[in-house]
Amino acid sequence: MDTRAPGASPAGAARGAARRRRGAWPRLVIVVPAGAIMLVGLDAGLVLLGVPAPLMLSRLADLHAPLLVFGFLGTLISLERAVALRAAWAFAAPVLMAAGAIAILTALPVIAGQALIGLGMTVHVGQYRAVWRRQPMTATAVQALGAVTGTVAALVWAASVPPPRMVPLFAVFLVLTIAGERLELARVAAPGRAAETTVFALAVGLSVAAVVSLVAPTVAVPAAGALLLALAAWLYRYDIARVTVRTRAQPRFIAVCLLAGYGWLVVAGAGWLLGGARTDGPVYDATTHAVFLGFVITLVMAHAALILPAVLRVRIPYHPVMYVPVAVLQASLLVRVVAGDAWGSVTALRVGGVGAVVAMVGFAATVIVLSVRAGRHARAERETERQAEREEQPR
Repeated sequence: MDTRAPGASPAGAARGAARRRRGAWPRLVIVVPAGAIMLVGLDAGLVLLGVPAPLMLSRLADLHAPLLVFGFLGTLISLERAVALRAAWAFAAPVLMAAGAIAILTALPVIAGQALIGLGMTVHVGQYRAVWRRQPMTATAVQALGAVTGTVAALVWAASVPPPRMVPLFAVFLVLTIAGERLELARVAAPGRAAETTVFALAVGLSVAAVVSLVAPTVAVPAAGALLLALAAWLYRYDIARVTVRTRAQPRFIAVCLLAGYGWLVVAGAGWLLGGARTDGPVYDATTHAVFLGFVITLVMAHAALILPAVLRVRIPYHPVMYVPVAVLQASLLVRVVAGDAWGSVTALRVGGVGAVVAMVGFAATVIVLSVRAGRHARAERETERQAEREEQPR
């Protein structure tokens, strides 16, 4: 089927595609460093596990969480907001966060990179202020609360608070960002004002609990756990994934990832509620990776084929092979949490950690391969159309 606008020629379509590719290059300059930061952050995770890694630097152990939360996820989240806003100033957020993550890996004082990340998160909050002017919705407010919580995390990290104490702040930043996005989609099913008020109240409670955990963790962390459980129940109740999981192809893939992620959010919430405030040990490891790997990364995998095309102007067609890295992630996390943390097997802990790295790198490679194949197929189709038009022209 011809998807070009009426009257559009192959040459015009080709010029339009070329313009889109040129427009994607500046964004690719941000995405590529974010991908490299992800790899370094995963390397840091291997160092923490005592597993041989490409970069065996002792300082990486302390940078594992900040690199992944700010340098990788924070950069991509703020880049997506900047693309949606179509405002030049908004791109300062991802640029600053990526630059800050790179800076903390150099010989520069760590505070230099922390300051850049803090500035980037501040601009990210400004992005939501601009979005609010256009869309004053509960979903926007929930995501903005997540950004504010993330900014607090960046500031206290610059004040030398160790990353393990900031896990609730990191988690709430990402959880509320995702919850807000899911709320936008839930509006299609018209959940009602009461449902939106509930999720906003949960968001406020989580943000407050995360900040209070810095000074009163024994009270705030269990409270945050109860709120996470309530949010997981809300997401399961109102998310359209319960319906789309019965469909086929990409909608079903997304729904499967979402429902799996909500299950891990329950694990994290229960761990915080029953295990209390921890900064090390099996409960800390299980809850931390349940929320960041089980919930956040699984949902990143779910949305990658929708978000990256809008950001990079490339096509990422759905393929069943996408299930493979998702399944590897779920299996490796189960091994880590059950056999590693619950049963105390160091080997299982390491196997689970390595499996998660393989899953994340494998998913990134899968997306790249599918995108390249789609691009080649599109170019071949355009060339076939041009050849057909040349043959039809009168001689």
